[in-house]
Amino acid sequence: MKFVDEVSIFVKAGDGGNGMMSFRREKFIEKGGPNGGDGGDGGSIYLEADENLNTLVDYRYTRRFHAQNGQKGGSTDCTGAKGEDLILPVPVGTTVIDAATQEIMGDLTKAGQRLLVAQGGWHGLGNTRFKSSTNRAPRQTTPGKPGDARDLKLELKVLADVGLLGLPNAGKSTFIRSVSAAKPKVADYPFTTLVPNLGVVSVGRYKSFVIADIPGLIEGAAEGAGLGIRFLKHLARTRLLLHLVDMVPPDGSDPADAAEIILHELDKFSPALMQRDRWLVLNKADQLLDEEREERMRQVVERLDWKGPVFVISALESDGTEALAQAIMRYLDERTLRIAEDPQYAEALAELDRQIEDEARARLQELDDQRALRRAGVKAADEVDEDDFDDDDDDEGGAEIFYVR
Repeated sequence: MKFVDEVSIFVKAGDGGNGMMSFRREKFIEKGGPNGGDGGDGGSIYLEADENLNTLVDYRYTRRFHAQNGQKGGSTDCTGAKGEDLILPVPVGTTVIDAATQEIMGDLTKAGQRLLVAQGGWHGLGNTRFKSSTNRAPRQTTPGKPGDARDLKLELKVLADVGLLGLPNAGKSTFIRSVSAAKPKVADYPFTTLVPNLGVVSVGRYKSFVIADIPGLIEGAAEGAGLGIRFLKHLARTRLLLHLVDMVPPDGSDPADAAEIILHELDKFSPALMQRDRWLVLNKADQLLDEEREERMRQVVERLDWKGPVFVISALESDGTEALAQAIMRYLDERTLRIAEDPQYAEALAELDRQIEDEARARLQELDDQRALRRAGVKAADEVDEDDFDDDDDDEGGAEIFYVR
């Protein structure tokens, strides 16, 4: 199934039904009085997190959704039927944004969680409602209110405990295949990973965590180059980042150079994301002798001035991967315990999460705006009639026209 993590949709709640104007008319009963009923409320629209979904692809092809209108009130004080609510399932991890105001309406992070996105219109009142001691035959009703209508932007961020960072062919897909049952594509050419892949890593009975592999980053990714920048937002909700580095780059370059490229792009995308706990994982150690491994690790650590944990593994041979998985599980357990015991620590992490989300959204919106401007410029240039430049009768004082590409 195609992976889609951003869509725009239009939702329209049902309108309320109009009130009814009616009078009781039966044989031998004079002046029966008003008996017009109220209309029914319009149906509302909800988004509901569904753990069986992992993509927003269904909303790529169907973008407009309307809830049922409330029915008109009836005679004999009958109330119109209420419009049926519309429930739209979305994957767990979906953020809902009002496209007009850019306000975050809600974040669906738990299965079964439901969010009201369009309130149904209120019902109209029948003429029975306006009967009084001074107005025994009211001819007044009210119409139903229109339901809410709005454009929404849905953003999916995969929910994972651990996120993988690295250049293309750093071995991220091989690593996730090694430690979990996930089977992402692996090949000897770059960009084999085109969409995020999730894997569940089991490290014992009732102990497991979820790891996310995103497409590899390249230099210039923060300006939109390559694929990875589109998916960096998926790392916003991870608890730990693993920075995978190829110890033996195929082009013979320094592994530290590759690591610095990733750090540079990560910082340009979201400085707050740089504050997330990160571990350095040096991969493809099977291609080096033992003494070469130690020397290569020392060079990379010194060059990066790395202060955090460092692991040397071979994802292909599953060498060192079990120890790394156990260390990750211990880290996650300790982190959970500290959050429960230290409110200040928990609040600091929550604030960091908010900063990462805000910076990621702002950066991606900036890139979208830049693309829109480029497309608009190309379209405007293409619409200029070239014959306009060949007209010798034009006024010499005319405005200059520039092509924008």
